[in-house]
Amino acid sequence: MSRIEARRDEDTVATSPLADRLLAGLPAEAVLTDPDVTASYANDMASFCPAGTPAVVVLPRTVEQVQHVMRTATELRVPVVPQGARSGLSGAANATDGCIVLSLTKMDRILEISPVDRIAVVEPGVINATLSRAVEEHGLYYPPDPSSWEMCTIGGNIGTGSGGLCCVKYGVTAEYVLGLDVVLADGRLMSTGRRTAKGVAGYDLTRLFVGSEGSLGIVVRAVLALKPKPPQQLVLAAEFPSAAAACDAVCRIMEGGHVPSLLELMDRTTVKAVNDLAHMGLPETTEALLLAAFDTPDPAADLAAVGALCEAAGATEVVPAEDAAESEMLLKARRLSLTALEAVKGTTMIDDVCVPRSRLGAMLEGVERIAAKYDLTIGVCAHAGDGNTHPTVCFDAADAAESRRARESFDEIMALGLELGGTITGEHGVGMLKKEWLAREIGPVGVEMQRAVKQAFDPLGILNPGKVL
Repeated sequence: MSRIEARRDEDTVATSPLADRLLAGLPAEAVLTDPDVTASYANDMASFCPAGTPAVVVLPRTVEQVQHVMRTATELRVPVVPQGARSGLSGAANATDGCIVLSLTKMDRILEISPVDRIAVVEPGVINATLSRAVEEHGLYYPPDPSSWEMCTIGGNIGTGSGGLCCVKYGVTAEYVLGLDVVLADGRLMSTGRRTAKGVAGYDLTRLFVGSEGSLGIVVRAVLALKPKPPQQLVLAAEFPSAAAACDAVCRIMEGGHVPSLLELMDRTTVKAVNDLAHMGLPETTEALLLAAFDTPDPAADLAAVGALCEAAGATEVVPAEDAAESEMLLKARRLSLTALEAVKGTTMIDDVCVPRSRLGAMLEGVERIAAKYDLTIGVCAHAGDGNTHPTVCFDAADAAESRRARESFDEIMALGLELGGTITGEHGVGMLKKEWLAREIGPVGVEMQRAVKQAFDPLGILNPGKVL
């Protein structure tokens, strides 16, 4: 026996009946029981979300292995917490005590790219950026691009219903998921949806799974819609003397019928944080920086029209990028926003409140009042074109009083969003962080019906318990 084989044999020694049962249908390297290792899978990137201690972490590579895990979990009545890259911001991937953490990162194959049908078939562990680059080689485009696109997985994107910078023109993940293969709580495999351009057969179970955060089943394969690759986009940066003026510009742009591929806002706190982190030379004298982009055949003309609207709204300076390199530099600044704000105090609570575009100004003004009320630094970056704001509370987690104020301000921001006719989450999901707020938003009848759906798919309640509802 070789040394490698001997080591693997030692690793297969089961530490519990649960591990024994799992190892009956999984290779030894797919079952992790070392407490120091399993502890590293306990939580995602959300603040104020408790995490339990997993009994075991499983890293399957095949659909059959996922089915074996779910059959075992059903037989032993063990909860299962599905995970992707754990880049989520709602606690949806946090472990519960004694659970099986089902990490799908090893299921990372792109199974098919069809330029004729304009689809890709992928496993859940495929990284978003990897898919985007792969389809680009075929002259195609997968639009959803969360800020974490270099690390987040397609399965995680589906689980949380994620969005990204280009949503204003191209929409969110849900609009690109045509069909799914899903392993149910009892281990059965179900296929939903289609791979055709059209299809309305039966209830739309595919959409039901998108955004369900692993609480209804385990996505093991996805059929994704693709678009033709658009022309290279150009970006415009506009400085404003107030957030209200920038939001007025957003309303003028959308009312004017323009269709930007991107329309993003960074407030003065965010701009300063990005400069402090990356020394990018962004204009810190501005109260709000608006980025607009077009990927049309003549983006310069579109940018000129939008620039005029920005000036009419009070922009102090409007600077269109001259080429793709300048455009990419501006987009890099926006993508760094959340990382930069985290560096301000060491810890952040990233909100995800979406309001009607017409109320965007009121939302930002309200966040500014809340920041002053609680004596906190709160930076706002936003997918302004679709009203999706990310107020980010910066605080010192070692300071109990500041942590308490941070949590209270977070709740007040969500209440403000609902008051303005918005929703508590536009793309990050509910998870553990916003369960109470989901109930407030959808009401008691809505909660009752959603629990009935959960009961139908997961009668034992073993799929990601304690999340969403």
